[in-house]
Amino acid sequence: MQVYLYAKSGHTIGLDATKRCSAIANALKEFDPILCTSDFRAGAFAKDNLGVKKYVNIDVVRNLHNIMQRRDILIYDTPEANEEMKKDMKEFCSLLYGVGEELDGIIVDESIYKRVPNPTLEKTIFFGDDDYNNLFLGMIKDSEEFDINLLMGHYFFLGNEKIFINHFSNVIDEEEYVQTVQNSKYLLTTSLQTALESLACGNHPVLFKRIDKEYDEILIQQLNLPIIESTNLKELLNQFDIVIKDYPIISNFKILNLDTIVLEVKEKIELFKRLTQI
Repeated sequence: MQVYLYAKSGHTIGLDATKRCSAIANALKEFDPILCTSDFRAGAFAKDNLGVKKYVNIDVVRNLHNIMQRRDILIYDTPEANEEMKKDMKEFCSLLYGVGEELDGIIVDESIYKRVPNPTLEKTIFFGDDDYNNLFLGMIKDSEEFDINLLMGHYFFLGNEKIFINHFSNVIDEEEYVQTVQNSKYLLTTSLQTALESLACGNHPVLFKRIDKEYDEILIQQLNLPIIESTNLKELLNQFDIVIKDYPIISNFKILNLDTIVLEVKEKIELFKRLTQI
């Protein structure tokens, strides 16, 4: 019996699901789980930066049956799964969990995102891991140089960093993602997942809403997470400076406890082993 995690990922989607599934995979590491991502680079990022041991490339969730066996365990984070597909997966798997469904809450790997006593970066901007339509590149066009660090996105187009260095005081490689989130006292990000990771580190994120993304508005309200909406970079950063001067009190920030799922998986695997040994 094998434990699989499937995360929808890619150059038009980003890595948020990969980051959540990596956190769950690390909680289940004693069962030697396999992370499945719809883009090979996402799995490589998870292994190099997020503690994941094993990963494979599965382009769409429907193709999981090519590697899984009946009675395996699956955890998935994808909008691909419709009700009919979920019904089939429940019949096929001995345990099935959907992120945002059975696993509903803030998922952050606390073993990775730890508090840093003295953050070394005052202000950082992270547009996200993806920018297929070059929205961010369009925002900085004809703009001045800003005194703020820029954390590169994993799927930013090759060569964009040569443009960014003319507009930001420091351009940070995407391979330093975890360290940058840990060390940025104030983080302006379009990724709600990244904002949650920043909060876990005791830092102060501000959510910059992208026009091409959907957000968990209920969670944002519950947290009292500050948000900014602007398509002009100078205006955006001016608003960011105003917000961080009087940063609000974050409410109801509680990371989902995964102990129950770990116990359920353990019991199911142990039962399977006893039955197959008879």
